[in-house]
Formats: sequence, structure tokens, C-alpha cells
Amino acid sequence: MEGVAGARWQDDDQLHLTLRFIGEVDHRTTDDIVLALRDVRADAVDAVIAGVGQFERRGRVDSLWARVAPREPLAALHKKVDHALVRLGLPPEGRAYLPHITIARLGRGAGPIEPFLATHAALATPVFAVDHIALFESVLGSGGATYEKIARVALRA
Repeated sequence: MEGVAGARWQDDDQLHLTLRFIGEVDHRTTDDIVLALRDVRADAVDAVIAGVGQFERRGRVDSLWARVAPREPLAALHKKVDHALVRLGLPPEGRAYLPHITIARLGRGAGPIEPFLATHAALATPVFAVDHIALFESVLGSGGATYEKIARVALRA
């Protein structure tokens, strides 16, 4: 995680595979979310990192990510989590799901990303298990977001 001037690289404890962004909720809803996640039935997924990419917002690249594969079982898990949250009354996820781990945030002054993308296009890791769901609270600070784990729920079929 280097090679892009001005990038804010994520610390190791910030790296995570997002299954579903929830947004701001109150403490009672948080408790209900934890209960709903405990009801999600899904097998663990053997996954790998497979390449890198970028997200744009309003025509400007704002983040770099590492792709997590295979997409299909992770998208199915995302869908189960989304359905559980919709049953609680939360709005459904409006964006298409792309399994990824955000590795850097880019401000307006960030340097070119093309050399980074080309160098790491074949990024690959050994297999790792996606065997639990964690609910995190995102706390915004001067250095960006930090994540505090609220709950951890093991996946089970």
C-alpha cells in the first residue's frame, strides 16, 4: 500500500470486506441489527484477493480497493444480510454489490493512480475464510474513519 502520492492508506485494523453499509442508527436499532445478523444462515466462503480497482464519485477517483473473489457466494451473503436489515425496516441497499476491501482514500491532491493499478493488477492472496459477520461503528475523525467492532456473528448454514 504505497505508490500514490497523497493517498490515505488504510491501517491494518481498518481493512474489512463490507457486506452492507447501514448508515447512522440509534442504539435500539443496533441491538435489533445484531439479533437479525444472528438469524442469517450462510456457509463460510473461501475467498481470495484478486486484483485492484478504483471507485469514482462525481467523476473523480476517491478510493482504491482490492477485489475479493469469488463474487457469487459473497453477493449471496450480501443479499441475505440486506434482506435481514430490510425486514427490520431499514432501506434496501441501492448500489450494486462488489466484494472489495478499501485500501486507500484519495483526496483532490492525490497523485496518478494508473501506475499503481497496472503494477497490482494481478494482486493475489492465499485463500482465507469469510466465516463471520462483524458489525462495525464508523467514527469519523481528523484522520478519516476508524472502526469499532460492535458485534461478531459466526456464519452457519
